[in-house]
Amino acid sequence: MYLDLKGKVAIITGGASGIGRATALRYAQEGVNVVINYHSREDEAQALIEAIQSYGVEALMIQGDTTNKNDMEHLVQETIKHFGEFHIFVNNAGIQSDIQSHTMPIETFDKVIDVNLRGTFIGCQLALRHFMENKYKGSIINISSVHEIIPWPHYAHYCASKGGVKLLTQSLALEYARVQIRVNNIAPGSINTPINAENFKTEQDKKDADLFVPMGYVAEPEEIASVAAFLASKESKYITGQTIVADGGLSLYPSHRNFEHDALLDEFTDEINVKTK
Repeated sequence: MYLDLKGKVAIITGGASGIGRATALRYAQEGVNVVINYHSREDEAQALIEAIQSYGVEALMIQGDTTNKNDMEHLVQETIKHFGEFHIFVNNAGIQSDIQSHTMPIETFDKVIDVNLRGTFIGCQLALRHFMENKYKGSIINISSVHEIIPWPHYAHYCASKGGVKLLTQSLALEYARVQIRVNNIAPGSINTPINAENFKTEQDKKDADLFVPMGYVAEPEEIASVAAFLASKESKYITGQTIVADGGLSLYPSHRNFEHDALLDEFTDEINVKTK
């Protein structure tokens, strides 16, 4: 538990499902009042609001497109109207698509960049403006991807957008460090979320995905939410401009599986009775 978070207010974009949902619930457990931005999943957002409120904190749900500056300004205005302030802003909204680069319509490329990078900047800008005007030592947390590091065939647009988020995070962190506004980034690896549902259709798909993670399993969103709670708290007050890669070791040797090594590792873990899940 991070006691300093109790009573704070957090805005989470793309908060109705996946990592956003898990982060909202974790913040609620910490005593944080939560504002959820959602795009189209009103039923999921409403169910989440009720779950958040069960922890004894307040919650709002506000529909909006994160690439639309007016919608994002409305999100911030409604938050301030209800709570008077906010202290944490999580840029979680993101999209991806599987398509070969030589056949990719430029509109598809633009859309992914628009949501993942431009939308993140809009959120950062509005949060920074609020923190500066009120002299808050606020925390901005961007959700990127391990693919800001690892190239991914058929996902050039996605990788480019997430690489951009990494450097955006660093640039803003340096720009606002003197006023104690922190901007950090989380780069999740293989996570069991709706955006990755196509990759985990069957049990065999899940087993195959596990094989590509050195720690031996695909993580749940709650493991990323734990990092988001840490970065929002005073326990991380000397950390800014950093990317915390939460990927089970995936980025240590991406796409280079040594199955002889894996067989030896399996023997070792069996001998010492280590469970990977």
